Amino acid sequence: MVVQRVSFYILLVLVTLAFIAVLIPFYSAVFWAVVFAIIFFPFYVRLEAALGGRRNVAAVLSVLICLCLVILPGLGILASLIQEGTGLYQKISSGQIDLNRMLNEVVNALPVFMQDWLQNLETGGFAALRDRFSSSLMQGGSFFAGRALNFGQSAAEFFIAFGLMLYLLFFLFRDGRALAAAIRSAAPLSDEHTTQFMAKFASVVRATVRGNIIIAIMQGLIGGVTFWLLGVQPALLWGVLMVFLSLVPAVGAALVWVPTAIYLAVTGDILKAAIIVAVGVFVIGLIDNVLRPPLVGKETKLPDYVVLISTVGGISLLGVNGFVIGPLIAALFIAAWSLFEKERAGDGGVTD
Repeated sequence: MVVQRVSFYILLVLVTLAFIAVLIPFYSAVFWAVVFAIIFFPFYVRLEAALGGRRNVAAVLSVLICLCLVILPGLGILASLIQEGTGLYQKISSGQIDLNRMLNEVVNALPVFMQDWLQNLETGGFAALRDRFSSSLMQGGSFFAGRALNFGQSAAEFFIAFGLMLYLLFFLFRDGRALAAAIRSAAPLSDEHTTQFMAKFASVVRATVRGNIIIAIMQGLIGGVTFWLLGVQPALLWGVLMVFLSLVPAVGAALVWVPTAIYLAVTGDILKAAIIVAVGVFVIGLIDNVLRPPLVGKETKLPDYVVLISTVGGISLLGVNGFVIGPLIAALFIAAWSLFEKERAGDGGVTD
């Protein structure tokens, strides 16, 4: 019997690893289907009740609403970012935008002692620093151009993954309760631990996606509209960049509006610079403090340094999926060790 049980566990591990390997090529589609199902499931429940328990109809309508409210607008923003970034790269490479001239204008407006300091940098002086900065911007522009080309080459793969996500999302809505019960029953943990981990998983996903994305969109929208009204182009690109950068705690949209304000100030547009600083500090900067508590909730809030490290690390490791997976792993890590600490305290605390 022992041999049979050990053999069964080995087989269980092997088929689980094989199944994971099968899912890896489309893990993003599976992951975002789960994320959208968790976020919109309360809406599905109310819709199902309103339709008299017609699960199929409620699931289809939930998928369509999710598609129209979140997925298609998100794809539109991403496409706009690629298009605007590609256009900026083409203008820089063709000479319509002269980065060296713009940087020289900034340096010439600085005090003399700062100009001397820049000239004496160990990196080889201001000229070398300027060339590195220009090269970095060109690499960023070529990245957008490459993404546009890659999208055209892998359109079939994208639409397959997109279709799989919507297909899976339908079944997660319709059979979500049964699937959650099956996971809870099969998990090799106690009922209490399984329930707490599943609740933490759902709450962190809702907080990270619903809260952070809404905040980021608001900050990017306000920043982009401000740039457009002031004639700072390309306003759409900077606004979308602020949306993505706002997902990174502590720095966020300031990585766009602070350098822009500095450039405008040193080149003589003091009024525009002052308006951007005022909007950045008193509007964009305060949105996080006003909207985060009701959208995220205190029970799911991680320390700021943990959010920053896990978000940046997740994005570096997993790309755009990392801004959800990173904080999620951090939250589950903290939850697991909190449960462990409680159990040790319940068993009499730490023994010598």
